[in-house]
Amino acid sequence: MSAAESAARRELTDDEQHLAKLGYSQELNRSWSGFSNFAISFSIISILAGCFTNFGAGFNNGGPISISWSWPILGLFILIIGFTMSELVSAYPTSGGIYWWAAKLGGPAAGFFTGWLNLIGLVAVTAGVSYGCATFIDLTISTWSESFAESYSLTRVFIIFLVVLLLVSVLNIFSSHLMAVMNNVSVWWHVVGAAAIVVILLFVPDQHQSLSYVFTERFNNSGYFGGETGTLGFWFAIVPFGFLLTQYTITGFDACAHLSEETASASTAAAKGIWQSILYSVIGGYILLLTVVFAIPDDASGNPDNAGVGAGGVAYIFVQSMGANWAGLVLFISASAQFFCATSCMTSASRMTFAFSRDGAIPGSNTLKKLTALRVPANAVIFVALCAAAVTLPALVEVNIGTPEAPLIVPVAFYAVTSIAVMGLYLAFAIPIWLRWKHGDRFEVGAWNNGSKYKWMNLIAVAEIVIVIFYLSMPFVPAGNPFSESDFAWKFVNYAPLVTLASLLLLAVWWNASAKKWFTGPKTTIDEAVVEAFDS
Repeated sequence: MSAAESAARRELTDDEQHLAKLGYSQELNRSWSGFSNFAISFSIISILAGCFTNFGAGFNNGGPISISWSWPILGLFILIIGFTMSELVSAYPTSGGIYWWAAKLGGPAAGFFTGWLNLIGLVAVTAGVSYGCATFIDLTISTWSESFAESYSLTRVFIIFLVVLLLVSVLNIFSSHLMAVMNNVSVWWHVVGAAAIVVILLFVPDQHQSLSYVFTERFNNSGYFGGETGTLGFWFAIVPFGFLLTQYTITGFDACAHLSEETASASTAAAKGIWQSILYSVIGGYILLLTVVFAIPDDASGNPDNAGVGAGGVAYIFVQSMGANWAGLVLFISASAQFFCATSCMTSASRMTFAFSRDGAIPGSNTLKKLTALRVPANAVIFVALCAAAVTLPALVEVNIGTPEAPLIVPVAFYAVTSIAVMGLYLAFAIPIWLRWKHGDRFEVGAWNNGSKYKWMNLIAVAEIVIVIFYLSMPFVPAGNPFSESDFAWKFVNYAPLVTLASLLLLAVWWNASAKKWFTGPKTTIDEAVVEAFDS
């Protein structure tokens, strides 16, 4: 080692030395604390967003049992996924995160496909959360204003969605440190807000459902099997459709990896951030969901109003059980949390875009990898916002599977966008998790690791991802089944698997025709002599 190399090494912090060993100089501003790193994933998971916006997906596909039993079971499996990813981020704390791990363990092709799946998932989750936020803003105002409620339209919700996207983009462009502060505030908003909603739901409603109802009641409002709840089809097809509620809510925790280059003590802080954000969200989300189910009102005959909840979702529960004022407050708390969540999603997606562009994998990479004077990837933020708006355009099409007397509008586009997010993100997670398992004891672990437990944890993680994605690829309603004998229409189609498969096909063509000739995996941004000095 030369004197210059030795001096350069001594001047670097431990984080910068680790990053330099991986081939990168410290370009982003490392101003995030371990708590801030945890906070961004906790904010993106956002139990006040996913639990409420996708409540109907769980309730209509199984009823209360789809929530009281599916949530903790799936939550446990997702925590295992989190543990496997914590081990990976500890070894490789880079902004590229998921695709960097895949490229390191499986070569350029693995990195290329993983990176694009991760990027597709991050764009979709940004779109889904922002649209959900817009929906709840609209619901909040509608609850307090009858005239506003009467003029409801999908176009109005879409305009609010575009405003939300614009605001979160501006905030992300302004300052990286501001995002860290916002995420810290977001954690407490979620904790205090969720606690407040739990207390409100426990004490304000005049009546609550029984333990038997919450843990044994079955409801099939999917349109399949004639509403039956005792067949094998109900247990092995309908209830799994409701997995979207849990799997979509508890996602986006890879943000800890994408922000690791901006986090102090990243090899331990980012690793803890992933599994802790999942664990606390599983516990908090379960308590929140149970109080919502307990608060379900009775119908005119004195029985639980399953049909009303199936059509109206959480807003219906809040209004019917507590009145407009309390319902509006709960919806406002949730809408605000969803705005924090959308802001965090944009941060994560823009960092992934920056990192992937830094390695030349995205058309226009030279533009997308540029940083502002505040060291923020502003062009990447704008790119994500435009893509998120484009993928949500089908939400302008009304999908009504009910009758004129009892219309039931199914948010097929929203469910599809959230399914795309789950498919893209979790498929991207599965590739490096599988590759780490294949590497076995040859894998050079970081400061935080799973020891020998990786041998079964990684296999369970991959199996859970494959099974859930299979179910999320199915038509949400019978009319969306192209093999249906009647009533089929394209507006009912779950386009999530079509988008995912089409993307994989295009990527395969692109890779074989061109990309494999120039994409060699992550590029170093630091002098090779310095990298070699760390390896010596």
